[in-house]
Amino acid sequence: MASNELFTIPIPATKSHPGGGITCSSPEPQVYVLTWTSPPDNRLTPAFNIALMTALDIIEFGHPPGVVITTSAISKFYSNGLDLQLALSTPGFMENSLYPLFRRFLTYPMPTIALLNGHSFAGGFMLAMHHDYRVFTGAKGYLCINELEFGVPLMPPMSSIFRIKTAPRVYRNMVLEARRFDAKAALEADLVDKIGELDAALSLIRERALVKKGASPAYGMLKAEMYRESVALLDAKGKEVANPTQWQAVEKKRKAEGAKWFKEWNTDKAKL
Repeated sequence: MASNELFTIPIPATKSHPGGGITCSSPEPQVYVLTWTSPPDNRLTPAFNIALMTALDIIEFGHPPGVVITTSAISKFYSNGLDLQLALSTPGFMENSLYPLFRRFLTYPMPTIALLNGHSFAGGFMLAMHHDYRVFTGAKGYLCINELEFGVPLMPPMSSIFRIKTAPRVYRNMVLEARRFDAKAALEADLVDKIGELDAALSLIRERALVKKGASPAYGMLKAEMYRESVALLDAKGKEVANPTQWQAVEKKRKAEGAKWFKEWNTDKAKL
């Protein structure tokens, strides 16, 4: 299928990441495909997030309204989430970089589709969930929230989108079991709308007349109201922002106090 390339936004290299780029093409009128390449696995770094939001701005303010599709040119990964060490060592990363990106997609004034071509783990899965629709190619990859596996809590602005968009049973299995959803399981759990390649995403657009719907001036405002809980959490600033390091410190203190209590209780019991 012929695709007209519209523009490319570079992702600058950093000390720990080689950089890359985001290319916008248009396979059909008013359908904009953002294809990112940020080796090795499309981490949501500050440079990546700025480039992606810049691309969204160019589409909104420089082109006719339509539908935005995001995907990856790296066949194995849609996005492997955050570079956790970089995220925790970058002051204000959550509130100034990651959460604004999630909010931009959540309230974007056009329909958005995540075309998942590979693994979408942790922050990558969160990014996909902040789109309106998801299409999973099915050839490879899993959707997974794996914070359980590396011992990091889910912050409220991260978890709220799953509470809103998934069934309680699915949410439980996702968070407390770190379940990996392949394409079939993801479709059964309503995490994705279709299985297929770009053609499937274009078919979804036609079936639901999404280009026409995206032309409504109320589209973004309707989404902001639909997801008001998440919007409020993503907008939090300063002391209102939940900090994973602080949460972990509180939990560490709680466990230490519990161990001390048990030792004292066990000593008193032995005296009886």
